[in-house]
Amino acid sequence: MKRVALLGATGSIGRQAIEIVEAHPELELCAVASGSTPLDGIDAPLKQVGGDLTQLLDEADPDVVLNAVVGFAGIHATLWAMEHGVDLALANKESLVAAGELATAAQARGGGRTLPVDSEHSALFQCLEERRPEQVHTLVLTGSGGPFRGRTRDELLNVTADEALAHPTWIMGPKITIDSATLANKGLELIEAHFLFGIPYEQIEVVIQPTSIVHSLVRFRDGAALAHLGYPDMRVPISYALTYPDRAATPLQPLDLTALTLEFQAPDLETFPMLALAREAGEKGGTYPCAYNAANEVAVAAFLAGRLPFLGIAELVADALERTDGSPARDLEELVEVDRAARAFADERLAVA
Repeated sequence: MKRVALLGATGSIGRQAIEIVEAHPELELCAVASGSTPLDGIDAPLKQVGGDLTQLLDEADPDVVLNAVVGFAGIHATLWAMEHGVDLALANKESLVAAGELATAAQARGGGRTLPVDSEHSALFQCLEERRPEQVHTLVLTGSGGPFRGRTRDELLNVTADEALAHPTWIMGPKITIDSATLANKGLELIEAHFLFGIPYEQIEVVIQPTSIVHSLVRFRDGAALAHLGYPDMRVPISYALTYPDRAATPLQPLDLTALTLEFQAPDLETFPMLALAREAGEKGGTYPCAYNAANEVAVAAFLAGRLPFLGIAELVADALERTDGSPARDLEELVEVDRAARAFADERLAVA
């Protein structure tokens, strides 16, 4: 029996994870948590709404932590799992983006595994199969391009939150859906891939694959390329992470190869600058990725609340990156301060806009 602590139980990932656990008798929920939503309909011995997630994890003693918390708020649980050598099923990419060096060091001390739940990183994980980094030529992250693929900047001047939330291939929570519309999600995934797999940024590429059938691929130094294909359904990477190293059955239909048309495009970095800003932040290193993530979280919330236009998201993040000095954080306390300062700057900018 594998004991699962599910954090972010009421979000999109959390609800699908509960389906997976209920369908597999070798899995059991030992603890569930949400930020503010009641957990009355979920059967687990330990439940927590809000509060300190690390205290819940201490009490739960899980075999695997599925961290599906949204944003920087998930960082303490990520570091707890890494420090304790507990398998981490990671859907909270922001914590690894913000705390890359600290997380890498914590995992080296704890010795546990990180099993990515993002569809792209799960695909890369499976294509790599623990091959050494020197065998890899390029990691290729794919993305649908979001609801505004093909539009110009002028066509994005007055887009609404409802339009941005209408993702063409995935059903996700509001924050990640807006990140997909701006390509910030690909930027966060770029930084996450660097820390997950130890591959330099210059060897990580992003391409647009509109149907979301190719979840990512790896080019190897011998000229071969391995791709992971499947219908866009998060139950696949969730199940893989929770039942690893087995591949448990899921209720999805087999991929119909005769019905597929695979198309790839380069991302439009001029219209969607959030991807280029993320690469720049990642390459600079230190706490630049933390500032990028913090400012983006504030900007997305402001856009959803009608306080910021769609194109203003990237402008606000670019200003925040210029404002930070990017010095590496020596510990979590310093990282939290960088996150706080970036959010404070973004809030100030919004107040005078």
